[in-house]
Amino acid sequence: MGFMHSMSDEVAAIVERAGSAVLHVRSMGAGRRGMSGGSGVLISADGLALTNSHVIHGATGVEAELADGRTLIADLVGEDPATDLALLRLSSSKPFQPASLGDSNSLRVGHFVLAVGSPFGLARSVTLGIVSALGRSLTGASGRRIEGVIQTDAPLNPGNSGGPLLDGDGNVVGINTAIVQGSQGLCFAVPVNTAKFVLGEILAHGRVRRAWLGVAAQEVLLPKRVVNEFGLSAARGLGVERVESSSPAARAGLHPRDVIVSLRKRPTESVADLHRLLDHDAIDAEMAIEVLRGNRLLTMTVRPAEASLR
Repeated sequence: MGFMHSMSDEVAAIVERAGSAVLHVRSMGAGRRGMSGGSGVLISADGLALTNSHVIHGATGVEAELADGRTLIADLVGEDPATDLALLRLSSSKPFQPASLGDSNSLRVGHFVLAVGSPFGLARSVTLGIVSALGRSLTGASGRRIEGVIQTDAPLNPGNSGGPLLDGDGNVVGINTAIVQGSQGLCFAVPVNTAKFVLGEILAHGRVRRAWLGVAAQEVLLPKRVVNEFGLSAARGLGVERVESSSPAARAGLHPRDVIVSLRKRPTESVADLHRLLDHDAIDAEMAIEVLRGNRLLTMTVRPAEASLR
C-alpha cells in the first residue's frame, strides 16, 4: 500500500472516531444580528463540551447541533475570556460520545494536525496541516494576551472557532480560536493542557481563580549542554521577556532574559504548565522558582498574588 493511500486511510479513521464529538454551536441574542455560529467538542459522556468564550459570550441562548442531526440546548457552565475558553453542558437521555483529550506538551513543530469545525456553517468540515510553531502569544477578544498558543497552517475560517485540533492519534490537542485576517496559513489554537486547567477551575469554583507572577514569557528550547550540566528534567523553559514593576516576580528578583525552568519544584516546559501551576492554591503561597541566569541556576522564593486583585 502506498504512502498516500495509507495516510488517507489514517486521516479518515481519525475523522470517523472524533467526528461524532464535534458540535456546531449557535448563539442568540444580546446584540447579535440573528444567530452567530461557531464550533465545539464534547469532552465527557454526560454532555460537557468546550468551545471559545467569544463564540458564546453575552448570548441569551446557546444551542448545539450534534453529528446525528439532533439540536440541543446548551447551558453555559462557565467561561474564561482570558484564555478564550468556555464550558457548556448538554442534556440527553442517552450518553454522548466524547473526544479524547491529549497532551499538548507532546506536540512538536512539524507534527500533522487536523482541524474540525463548522466554517461558514458547514458542519464538521475537516482540514489538515502541521504545527507551525509553539508557545505563541495572541491577543484575545477580551484584549488580554493568551499565552502558549499553538500555531498551525491547518486552514481555519469564521465558524471554526471552538472546534478541536486533533493529533495523529485523534486526540484533542487544542481548541481552535483565531486566524489572522488577510493572511494565509496563520491559524491558532489554545493548548488542550490549558483547557484542562480551565475546565477544572470552572467545575470547582464556577470561574477561574488565578495566581499572578507579573511576567511575560516565551517558550524556549534549552541547549542540551545546559540541560545536562544542571540536571534539568526538561529540555524547554520559559524565557522572561518582561517583568512588571512591583509584581511578585519583581519582588522575588526575576529579571528579563532569565529562563524559568521550574515552579513549585515542577518543570515549566510551556506557558500552559505555568498557568496550571499558578492555580488558586498558589495565591499568596510562598514557593520556589528556579531560573537560569547566564551560566548559573538560581533558586528564588516568590509569593504570587491573586490575578483579580492586580
